[in-house]
Parts: sequence; structure tokens; C-alpha cells
Amino acid sequence: MKASILIVSKNRKEELLKTLRIIDSLIDKSAVEVLVFLDGCTDDSPSIIDELSWVRFFISEKSIGASAARHQIYPFAKSEILIGFDDDAHPLTKNFVWEIEILFKANPKVAILAFEEIKGVFSSDEEAYKQSGNKHIEFFCSEFIGSGFAIRKSVYDMTNGFPVWIDIYGEESCLSIEVVAEGFDILYTNAIKVNHRVNIAKRKLNKQNYFRFEKQLKNTTFYYLVYYPSPLLKIIKLYWHNFKKYALTDWECFKLFFKTIIIVFSQASAVLKFRAPVNPETLLKMNQLSNPQF
Repeated sequence: MKASILIVSKNRKEELLKTLRIIDSLIDKSAVEVLVFLDGCTDDSPSIIDELSWVRFFISEKSIGASAARHQIYPFAKSEILIGFDDDAHPLTKNFVWEIEILFKANPKVAILAFEEIKGVFSSDEEAYKQSGNKHIEFFCSEFIGSGFAIRKSVYDMTNGFPVWIDIYGEESCLSIEVVAEGFDILYTNAIKVNHRVNIAKRKLNKQNYFRFEKQLKNTTFYYLVYYPSPLLKIIKLYWHNFKKYALTDWECFKLFFKTIIIVFSQASAVLKFRAPVNPETLLKMNQLSNPQF
């Protein structure tokens, strides 16, 4: 096997089906395997299993969260190259597996490739592709995003994998800091492009931003608790920033801000069991690296 493509999905049957059909048209299934984790789906997502016999499906009757689902499914991959997509994201680069192979061979210290994410719903892949510039861009960065990336399995196995103490939003940052702590790099490249088919306006109407606000505040707190040798000052700055910028300007954020504080205090003891502070050199390197473009 050249590569393993891994996707976690919850209650997005049509989006998942579209992604898998596009992937089917782009890969050689004798060389690339596809694994899908259905995370506590309450729609009829499992109905596509018989239709897609070339996909290895894993099912959890109860939702365990995107990060824990990734933690479960990644050890089952058979290839050295692990490629992650969201269920509503697909590659625009037709020969993306070949591009990943070339980049990993050319950069032995690179453990993760962060793809260019093009957000939006477009009439065609050609329209989506036009949103990207023609200039080739590559640089070392501090993290990746789950809609499109690749990681070496040998390096993934050196880490604790995707964290089970995070549900969704922030798990990529955890894996990123562990990879950098192992002495490897994360390379952003727009040689591989992914269309993340999100409707930004609709997401705002559905109050997805509130959901993200709550999850990111909680999970960033836990990130500091687990990885920072002295996390208190970072946590205080985090809450002060979010209080001024969001809680004081939006009533819903105000309520979620204090709800998150209660959740953090109730779950902190369980999360501290995973505490594994990195050395100051790793934190310095992470702070000096750029963020990926998304």
C-alpha cells in the first residue's frame, strides 16, 4: 500500500458520499486504502456501507468525538503515508498521492504536510481551483488542519496520537506539538489543494461559531495544561482575551464563557492524567513558526 486515506464522519451522509466518490475517481485502489469511521451517526450513513465495498468502515454506536475517533482508526492503517480529510472535503489536486510521496521523499525531516484549504461551495472543482493563487508556496509551519493533511505513520506512532481528552477542535495542535517535540517538521504546501465544502454564511446562521467558541476555549485550556511546563499565565491570558473580545460583546458568548469555566474545573483532573510538558526549546520553536494559510 502506498497510502491510507482516513475520514471521520458524523451525520453527513451526502457529504461523505460525495467525498468518497471523488476519491474513488482519483486513486488506484490496489495501492491506496480508504478507512472511514462513522461516529455515532443517527442518520442513515451506515446505509452506504454495502454500496462502497472498497472502503473499510468502522462504526461506533455512541459518538466519541472526532479526535477520539481518529485515535481509534489511525492504528488500523496499513501504509506509511496517512492522509486525512474531513467528510466534507476533497482533493482538488488530481495526483495528490504522487505529490505527497514526492514531498516526503524530498524532505526526510518533514513528518506532516499541511495542504492548502479552499473553503466554500462551488459549481465545479475548476471554480474552486481559481480561488488559489498561481504562485507556489511552501514553508515550515506550527500546525495543520484536519480538512486536508498527510502524516508519516512512523512518526505518528512516536506520539500519543490524536488526543482522547479532546472531542473536536484543537486535536491537530496537540499532534503538531508532539511531532515538533520529536524533532520533526510540518510543511505547508499549496502543491496539494483541498476544497473544504463549507457554507460560511449558513454556518453562521446555524450558530456554529458559538459551538466552535466553546470547544476551542475549553480545548485550548487543556492544551496548555497538558503541554506547557508552566501553563497558568497562558491560561489567564487566554481567558482575559476571550472575555474582552467575545464575552463582553455577545450575550451568548458571555454565557458560554462561564459555562466553559465550569466544564474546565470539572474535567481538569481527568485531563491532567495526560500531562506531558514539552521542553522550552520546543515551545520556542512553535512560537517562531508561522501558521498555515487557511
